[in-house]
Amino acid sequence: MDMIAIDLDGTLLNSTNEISKNNIQAIQRAQSKGVEVVIATGRAAFDVRNLFSGLDLHTWVIAANGATIHRPDGKLFSSTPMEKDDVSEILGWLEKEGFYYEAIDDEAILTPQNGRELMNIELDRIQSANPKTDLTRLEKAAEKQFSQSGFLHVDSYKEIVDKHRNVYNILAFSFEEEKLQKGWERFDDHPDLTLVSSSNHNFELEHRLASKGNAVRQLTKQLNRSIERTAVIGDSFNDLSMMNIAGYSAAMGNAKDEVKEACCYLTKTNDEDGVAHAIDHFLTL
Repeated sequence: MDMIAIDLDGTLLNSTNEISKNNIQAIQRAQSKGVEVVIATGRAAFDVRNLFSGLDLHTWVIAANGATIHRPDGKLFSSTPMEKDDVSEILGWLEKEGFYYEAIDDEAILTPQNGRELMNIELDRIQSANPKTDLTRLEKAAEKQFSQSGFLHVDSYKEIVDKHRNVYNILAFSFEEEKLQKGWERFDDHPDLTLVSSSNHNFELEHRLASKGNAVRQLTKQLNRSIERTAVIGDSFNDLSMMNIAGYSAAMGNAKDEVKEACCYLTKTNDEDGVAHAIDHFLTL
């Protein structure tokens, strides 16, 4: 195997947002055999570095769903920022519709000052409609969003647009399916954008040329590796672009059904060291 690209949330990270010792050792085992291991995530690169702090992990990082690629030493290798007009259009619409959002730039995750309030309003609305609803799972999803590092709060999206930041990824989050569907329909046919989803409660937007798949292909060329001898491991819809181009692919046991159908190998869940099992499988090929 030449290269293995690994998603983070729901894949390398377990349900408590940690990377298991077995997964770390499997990555190191692959690297010792000359395999280039790459992290491919929707998260910001600086958030990945924070997650890896104190761990003996040194990999290339594809972040913001393929909009940035960083070298193992943390230096930026390439980036594909969104067009300024698109950023203004998207954030203006999300703010008007009452979405919680996150915009990733080079230094921070830019998010509304009233972000928690927006989520709590939705949770209250859900419980009012059905008082017996158990909100535990939804509250955990909210806390997972807030567990990232590098937040910078803004009072208005105009603070983002007016400072002419390089925005690489915009994530919109909602617990309300109709609201998410409205957002999906609003941007689905936008000619300048890539639209993906990484969980049940979000959709994400990047430049039309940015995707995990494009970034993986770019790295194989840069590192003189074969895409046919590249394997990818993931669990969600934003992983499909790299699963569709790589020679090998593994779906986590907790992956979406459509992702499982797209892969040639089904591994264990993210709470059962599924990444380690998949890496060991690929190392035998």
